[in-house]
Amino acid sequence: MKKPRVPKRVVGRRELVDFPQFNIQGVEAKVDTGAYTGAIHCSNIYVERLPDGRELLRVQLLDDTHPNFNGRPMEFLDFTLRDIKSSNGDVQERYVIHTVIRLFNEDFQTEFSLSDRSDMKYPVLIGRLLLRRGRFVVDVTRRNLSARFQPAAN
Repeated sequence: MKKPRVPKRVVGRRELVDFPQFNIQGVEAKVDTGAYTGAIHCSNIYVERLPDGRELLRVQLLDDTHPNFNGRPMEFLDFTLRDIKSSNGDVQERYVIHTVIRLFNEDFQTEFSLSDRSDMKYPVLIGRLLLRRGRFVVDVTRRNLSARFQPAAN
């Protein structure tokens, strides 16, 4: 028996997204079908070894131009170091975390690489991994569709 087909939602070339685990709302994200994983702008990236031998990743997400920036380092025990191909084709080692992103009032678990995007226009990049999992299609003539979404009244 065939599974019922779930309709795909349309996202624009840019979307306003939330990161509920970080208490961050309204971050501008570029939708990039050329990127596999998403990326989040961060700085002051470093890893320290804890007394029990585990490693702790510390970063500052976003920067002081974002209204939700508080300067406090975020800490992650669950992370990987992976080779990521950048937009110019260079391969860079980047830390990758799993977190929740909110689009269309729905939470999606996905992964993001952490990198300095200060020279980029958008602090967050949404890649194909999330687009596939969330069953999204991209309409490059539109933007901020998720922010305008109003759930149907019951």
